[in-house]
Amino acid sequence: MNMASKNNFFKNYSSILLLILGIFIGSLIGLFAIDLVYYLKPIGDIFLNLLFTVVIPLIFFAIASAVANVSQGKQLGKIISVMALVFLGTVLVAAIYMIGVMAFFPLEEGIYLSDEVVDIPSGESNWGENIVQFLTVSEFNQLLSREHMLAFIIFSFLVGIAALRSGEKGSAFRQFLDSGNEVMKIALTLIMKAAPIGLGAYFAYQVGTVGPQLFGIYAKPMGLYYLFGTVYFILGFTLYAFLSYGSTGVKAFWKNTILPAATAISTCSSIAVIPVNLVAAKKMGVQESVSNVAVPLGATLHKDGSSLSSIVKITVAFAIIGRDFMDPATILTALGITVLVSIVAGGIPNGGYIGEILMISVYDLPVEAIPAVMIIGTLVDPLATVLNSNGDTVASMMINRILGYKLNSPVSDISK
Repeated sequence: MNMASKNNFFKNYSSILLLILGIFIGSLIGLFAIDLVYYLKPIGDIFLNLLFTVVIPLIFFAIASAVANVSQGKQLGKIISVMALVFLGTVLVAAIYMIGVMAFFPLEEGIYLSDEVVDIPSGESNWGENIVQFLTVSEFNQLLSREHMLAFIIFSFLVGIAALRSGEKGSAFRQFLDSGNEVMKIALTLIMKAAPIGLGAYFAYQVGTVGPQLFGIYAKPMGLYYLFGTVYFILGFTLYAFLSYGSTGVKAFWKNTILPAATAISTCSSIAVIPVNLVAAKKMGVQESVSNVAVPLGATLHKDGSSLSSIVKITVAFAIIGRDFMDPATILTALGITVLVSIVAGGIPNGGYIGEILMISVYDLPVEAIPAVMIIGTLVDPLATVLNSNGDTVASMMINRILGYKLNSPVSDISK
């Protein structure tokens, strides 16, 4: 390798190498210097807070500018329709896959009861009110909270559509949206320069605090999830990328998936990965008009990892009470619950609690099952977030293909 080749290699991969080094050092600290992790956690929190801060304006400008620049209104409708089919299809594939795994590796009954205290949402909830709160907010300032991400995305869509339909009078505003989109991308680039330190510190905290909990009576269901979740991540996403653009799609996906995966596993937040995913999807060659819509919506509505964990948690709950999970009616209900959980579970850490309560209530399971289900959900959350977030980029690639777009890639042999 000559000097020019070495320079190009480090130029292209220096950020990834530094990130891996930071994560490696953080993992070592978490394993062998646990007392230090609590001092490092504020560093990770600062980095994560910066990411969360940039998320709101970045999503607004990304979605609004993408919608405002759609050449025809019908094209936007086509993007959303294809996106819905891809999201639903991959979530169901993930659920069916994990049902097969649990059929081959049945769980022991009656060993998952726990006396651990778990914070459970209390109070009677009205489904009508929940839908209203899920889709809208009562005050504009509430849109700026990541707890109301779907409402904010809908608002961004409406602004984009209004800008699209405003004609000549809205040209200056459309330019503002395009300019804002570029500015926020640069702001993200500046923040991500601290990723090796920030994510390394967060890894140290995760390994130091979560690591000891990875053993005990939850080892088998958690082991099945991590093993076959990893298989799904590698083989499933590779298959999706191959079906999209063949070997070129596979190379594009895996070349740009390390940073989103590292961000996901260290933050356990799909929303925190949105900025990184938008950059990754662009580098993969996905049209920005597709990724700027699919990635933010996917963080809220598309969760392959939550689909897998939903099945594992349901089988654990059934093992507790000695019921047969493999009954056809039970499996069909589980698929329906899984789709709902994928939508309900917000893109924030431990957001799946609402979905877990939904699962318990639908099956009319005893209250004793709730702590065990929630503990499993918490322990598998890192990998679930990786699958949720990276599933959005590969789904964007699939949507891009179905819509008939080529990959915007320097590789010359890309076929439509």
